[in-house]
Amino acid sequence: MSESTYPLGQAGVIERKGLRDRVYDLVLDMLVSQSVAPGTRLSIDAIARDLNVSPTPVREALVQLERTGLVTREPLKGYRVAPQITDGQLESLFDTRIVLEGGAAALAARHSDDLVPQLEAALDEHRRITERVRAAAEAGSLSVALLREYFAVDWNFHHLIFEGTNNPFLIDMSEVISTRVHRMRQTVLSGVTDAEDAVTEHSRILDAFRTGDPDAVAAAMRDHIELVRSRSRSDAHTQ
Repeated sequence: MSESTYPLGQAGVIERKGLRDRVYDLVLDMLVSQSVAPGTRLSIDAIARDLNVSPTPVREALVQLERTGLVTREPLKGYRVAPQITDGQLESLFDTRIVLEGGAAALAARHSDDLVPQLEAALDEHRRITERVRAAAEAGSLSVALLREYFAVDWNFHHLIFEGTNNPFLIDMSEVISTRVHRMRQTVLSGVTDAEDAVTEHSRILDAFRTGDPDAVAAAMRDHIELVRSRSRSDAHTQ
């Protein structure tokens, strides 16, 4: 692929409001959809020309994306699309999630009365977007933008649990984990294959929160992450 153009879709002229976030979203779409091959050099100037923006918001977006692991920066050479996540990195990511999210869920169970209504709303939203994803997949019109929206809704359920700990350090760690999850999803080629499974497993976590039992909540969260791990292993080996 030439460095002069990138498959950024109908970017057009981006409104100044929220410019940096919009540029980030467009470049993220490009990376998650694998429109550019791992190792491809990312020219800040070329992307800026394609988006009709200055290089500054593109540079800021790439700095943010470096944290996700989707791009890498080489001294004096600039940014490149990162290699796909390795099996070892995938396992390490899930080990981290088991420890961190299992513990966070147990702590958040102390505030179940406040948290349950928020999780119910998040789960309802998860169900709605799962229906949209299913319909789009059946129609052959599943877009990267819809996938990104699905992933955001899916992760929001987890993020609410981190917020429910009322622990600012854990909340900060949730942001670090979410960026790494972006990299795991770099392997997505054909859409979301486990959306309904995720809804079912989130429902079990919510049921555990309704009991107010920290051990039950932590166990439900760990079970969910282990099941996601298993599905991710399968997906990675079928690419």
